[in-house]
Amino acid sequence: MHETDTWLADYGEDHREISYAAIYWVSVVVLVFSTVGLLWVLPVPAEFEQISPLLNWGSAFLMAAAVYYFIISMPLAIGMLPFVFGIAALQIRVQQSPWPLAAVAATLFAASIAGIYLGRSSSDGSMAAIRAVMRDVQMMMIAPVWLLSNLYRRLGIPF
Repeated sequence: MHETDTWLADYGEDHREISYAAIYWVSVVVLVFSTVGLLWVLPVPAEFEQISPLLNWGSAFLMAAAVYYFIISMPLAIGMLPFVFGIAALQIRVQQSPWPLAAVAATLFAASIAGIYLGRSSSDGSMAAIRAVMRDVQMMMIAPVWLLSNLYRRLGIPF
């Protein structure tokens, strides 16, 4: 089995017990957006600003994620580029809005954690759900690739 398949199979196995899939998957996307937003507003070295006003910790995180996607699978990486660019475009849009990006990102981060917990909640108990949420935070950039890999499988696109 290819390493990418093993990675995605492990992630899928960990996500068989989702109680409320719609709440869960929306919350995962919001988690990615809010985490990137929190990184986006962190102070950056002057050298970053000299290179580009868009170079910050959030955009660097997105670039690193894109590079990782290309390492694990070229077709999945190409499919993930609209997601990565979309997250960046939304960050820029919120930054230009009258609301402070840090406050929006922090609020959405808290809401996404609550949504992931609710989506994961089951009869296993709250400690198991909390551990699962913490694992989801660690694996948040794999979740969109996992969803895309499922779509590729259904469409017969090799990856």
